[in-house]
Amino acid sequence: MRGSDTLGVMKIGILTSGGDAPGMNTAIRAATLVAAQRGIEVVGFERGWEGVVDGKFRALTRTSTSAGSGLMPTHEVDTCGSIGGSILGSARSKRFYEPEGRAQAAATLRSIGGVDGLVVIGGNGSLTGANALATEHGVRYLGIPASIDNDIGCTSTCIGVDTALNTIVEACDRISDTARAHRRAFVVEVMGRQSGYLCMAASIAAGADAALFREDGRSEDELVDLVAGAVIRGFANDRGKQRVLVLKAEGIEVPCTRLVRRAQEKIEATHPDLEIRATVLGHLVRGGNPSFLDRMVASRFALAAVMGLAEGASGEMVAWQSPLSGGVSTVDRSVTRWPLAKVLEETQALLDGQSKVVQQRVALMHAAAGVLAL
Repeated sequence: MRGSDTLGVMKIGILTSGGDAPGMNTAIRAATLVAAQRGIEVVGFERGWEGVVDGKFRALTRTSTSAGSGLMPTHEVDTCGSIGGSILGSARSKRFYEPEGRAQAAATLRSIGGVDGLVVIGGNGSLTGANALATEHGVRYLGIPASIDNDIGCTSTCIGVDTALNTIVEACDRISDTARAHRRAFVVEVMGRQSGYLCMAASIAAGADAALFREDGRSEDELVDLVAGAVIRGFANDRGKQRVLVLKAEGIEVPCTRLVRRAQEKIEATHPDLEIRATVLGHLVRGGNPSFLDRMVASRFALAAVMGLAEGASGEMVAWQSPLSGGVSTVDRSVTRWPLAKVLEETQALLDGQSKVVQQRVALMHAAAGVLAL
């Protein structure tokens, strides 16, 4: 039977869009379980907004034969919560960015038996698309932030961030093992095209000697000097260090190999015995089974999102322990809901470096710079 709090919600759709993030499957599973318990049918759209435009979807709930006419998750959903990636697939849909594509998506939602709302799991672009669909065609939705870069406003973390950080730290630990064996320096590039959060946080956890991130605004020559200086200081005779580790965010446009080559050239005249190597972790950072924290946050996001749709909410994103004051309270004290207009405004401020959140991150890294160099 449908719960009394569903306000006419009988079917919802779930999609994952944009870059994949560990924990997306956990959110799919949790949202499906919460919906099924309330008698709400769930369908999953394949490859993000592409699936909505093309009408490619599959059922994520089924009728229980052992518990009357209640709903339960499909076998696929039942077992997906612990694996990375997305069982629904993810993509960036150019067609959906156009009004004609969104009109086709709205027609699809009407044609498959009436989807009463969407749970959109993704990043800035995915949520912007959902907002456009809602504005133009009245489609209800709630967003769940999923981005390993932690570059979405109004939330202190997104699905995938913690797993990505664990992956980076483990990789740096392994690189440090081989670096110590040969007394070498490594510059390790991590993902984060517009946000240096992964670089900042991982540099502290991995015990790096320096961190290079876009928000710092350094020129290429300054970056070269910073890397060369970190290597020379680290291997000074009174230190006794066997490895130097520098983390570099993807958002710094200087290629990792060029940065290392220039730093090597700068030190080789006076320190010909020192070697610097480059390692780009790339998409390795996106994969892997989600950590406990990502599974927990994703599950609690899903609960708040489905309950929000059932209560009549729309045009909002759920957020974890928001660094901002305000937001709509949910049954979970750690999760609030924010109007997407505010989320997009704060996201742009994050990317522009105007947000107080980013300014505090950079200030902390500047304060820690001297400590890292010890």
